[in-house]
Amino acid sequence: MKAIVTVVGKDRVGIIAGVCTALANYNVNVLDISQTVMQGYFTMMMAAEVSMCNVPLGELVTGMEKIGKEMGLSIRVQREDIFEAMHRI
Repeated sequence: MKAIVTVVGKDRVGIIAGVCTALANYNVNVLDISQTVMQGYFTMMMAAEVSMCNVPLGELVTGMEKIGKEMGLSIRVQREDIFEAMHRI
């Protein structure tokens, strides 16, 4: 199963490394990544494979939200099909 991970916050050194390390600790594989900095704000979207995740998806969601707060970021994890349904025009 794939998930979409979104990250938003004030730009600083180490955001990508911190988020990817946290995902790796959950055994989540990042498949694709897009990031940009706009007027000092960092935004990133990742497609990730979560089928081998070592915790249930709900626990991954909660864990990444907690890590985001610790890093001063908003981190959101959603199943890919839910994300696509929410963003379909």
